[in-house]
Amino acid sequence: MRAKPKYLFLLFCALMASFLTLAQTQEQKELEAQRKRLQKEIAEMNRLLSAERKEKGSVLDQMEALDTRINKRQQLIRLTNRESNLLNRQIHANVRQVGKLKNDLKLLREDYAAMIQKSYQNRSQQNRVMFLLSAENFLQAYKRLQYLKQYASYRKEQGEQIVVKTEVLTKKNQELAEQRKTKEALLAANRKERQALMAEKETQNSLLASIKKNESKYAASLKKKQQEARRIDREIDKLIRAAIAASNKKSGKKGSSTKFALTPEAKLVADNFSANKGRHIWPVERGIISKGFGVYKDAVYPGIKHQNNGVIIATDAGTPARSIFKGEVIAILSVPGGNLGVQVKHGNYITTYYNLSKLYVKKGDKVAAKEALGEIYTNRNTQQTRLKFYLYQDSKKLNPQQWIHPL
Repeated sequence: MRAKPKYLFLLFCALMASFLTLAQTQEQKELEAQRKRLQKEIAEMNRLLSAERKEKGSVLDQMEALDTRINKRQQLIRLTNRESNLLNRQIHANVRQVGKLKNDLKLLREDYAAMIQKSYQNRSQQNRVMFLLSAENFLQAYKRLQYLKQYASYRKEQGEQIVVKTEVLTKKNQELAEQRKTKEALLAANRKERQALMAEKETQNSLLASIKKNESKYAASLKKKQQEARRIDREIDKLIRAAIAASNKKSGKKGSSTKFALTPEAKLVADNFSANKGRHIWPVERGIISKGFGVYKDAVYPGIKHQNNGVIIATDAGTPARSIFKGEVIAILSVPGGNLGVQVKHGNYITTYYNLSKLYVKKGDKVAAKEALGEIYTNRNTQQTRLKFYLYQDSKKLNPQQWIHPL
């Protein structure tokens, strides 16, 4: 009975080791998926932001583009380091397992060799018969017969264990070789990313130097951009409040001036929209987020903070903006000195697609998911094609990145 607790302890250790290995493998898969997604984003970023690299855009646009690329590349380097460290821990664990397997195999082979030698010495049938006949009584003879059977069975089991452990050892050695190969590839990729990061930082420093020579021009450009952003934000807020008031008046329901009084049909649409959080399609077929939601530091003067109430998506020239969910066009934006925009209502959620040069829809139109709303404007001087995408729940600003499906 004493062997049972020991057996249970060994079984528990084996189960824990299997669980930890499974958890590490799952973590490794998740890190690998994140790394591939970041690599894809950077590759797409390099392609779409090529205009800035060729210095067709303003210094401000170049600076922002570089800052975005540098941040993404730093994320990739940190992620690759985590993946490499996890792989390193797995390699060390496998090295320990290989060492234990080799030691176990050595002991098994030595034990098996000793049994074979002993069997060879007592190999004759006559010796086995004499061993049984020399018993003092029938019970002892029976026990000796059982011993011979158990001995033969044990020898067979030892031979099978040697075969199994040899196969496990071979598999572990192959796994180790693959892990070391993967680790070398990760380290090589990290070195390449660090070189690219250094090159981009050098370019950024050069741009900073050129900005310092003409700070008044940069300040004027920055001020113009901030004013434009504020105009767009005010217009979006104004149209949403007007839509809430018109909708509540039409339905004959009393609601606050900041929330829709939803009909059963509108509530169903809103619930479906909410249920798809994190899985909504992108408002463009292909693109990258060049500026995220929320407060961010200025690329030149970190002490200056900017507020982005939506996300800015870089895409190819001629790309249409598309509705991310079925809904109704409730407003057309036309900001003085700016471009066009479309607002689509999905229950009490509103998506806004701004910086369009052409419109394919009008107010009151019912639109489906993926339906084209208008062509995104491409700046002739900078060759930039940027969609400004906003998401609101009633009059509350939401982070679109939390609602659309990751790249």
